[in-house]
Amino acid sequence: MGKRRQFTLEQKMQILREAESEGMLTTCRKFELSQALFYRWKHQFELKGKDGLLPQYKTINPELRAIQQENERLKRIVADQALELAVKTELLKKTEQMRMQGR
Repeated sequence: MGKRRQFTLEQKMQILREAESEGMLTTCRKFELSQALFYRWKHQFELKGKDGLLPQYKTINPELRAIQQENERLKRIVADQALELAVKTELLKKTEQMRMQGR
């Protein structure tokens, strides 16, 4: 199996334009492109224009990723502190009950 290639928006547009003038088969052979992929690009372009040819995956901004990780870390800290507070509160209640029974 060959190496997976990434085509830019400009390359995809060039391939679609060239296929109109040179023919789909000739263009696909020239760029070593499957006919199925060509027709997928053509269909996406017809439906959404240039936006249809943009990558479908979403990249996450590294800064946003760092903020999300920090947010998760802080949530864990808050949860740990809430649990610790609940345990101490329960222990204090039991201690208070024992003190009241001892009177």
